Parts: sequence; C-alpha cells; structure tokens
Amino acid sequence: MPTHHRIDYLEFTVTDMAAAQAFYRAAFGWSFTDYGPSYAGFAEAEGEPEAGGLSLADAVIQGGPLVVLYSSALEQSRDAVREAGGEIVADLFDFPGGRRFEFEDPSGNRLGVWSES
Repeated sequence: MPTHHRIDYLEFTVTDMAAAQAFYRAAFGWSFTDYGPSYAGFAEAEGEPEAGGLSLADAVIQGGPLVVLYSSALEQSRDAVREAGGEIVADLFDFPGGRRFEFEDPSGNRLGVWSES
C-alpha cells in the first residue's frame, strides 16, 4: 500500500522513445513496459514495480526539480551514463554527506547520481 504523501511515480518527457529506453537500460539497467507508441512505464529492475514512465513529446522543457538517483559505485555509474550516450554536465563533486555528478539524458532531462563520501 502506498505511503501517504510520498513521491510515488516519476514521469520523464522524452523526444525519442527508443533512444530513451536504450539509454536508461544501458546506463541503469531499467526495464520497460510499452503502453503504446507514446508511453512506457519503467521499473528499476526486471520484476520490480513501476517507478515511473517515459512520455513522448516534441520537446523537453528543462528546469524544475532535479531527480537524484543513488549509486553504490559512483564512478562506475558515471562511466555507464557516458557510454550509454548521456552528457556529464557536472562531473564528480563533493557536497556535505557525499559526492555526486549530474548528467543530461539524450532528450535533455537533467538528473543527478550520488553516493556517500
């Protein structure tokens, strides 16, 4: 049962559904369920519940909240993002409590990935 007022689902706007799925599959191992040509749900691993979706649009509006993922192997995650076609826009940096990097996916969505120090 969902917890009251917790964030339950994240939806990313993408400009190329196939490219977005290929990127997130290669970079983070996400799995996808297609619900037609303009929407796909994603799970963080095969067999897990859906955590969000990809919605096809003509353009991505940048800005808004920064989605930050956790990694137990930060450098490896950064390398996987690069190899999958993401653009590192802020390389590894320290912040109180940890380290992180930020990237843009092939559609221009900006996300972060963090780990403990």
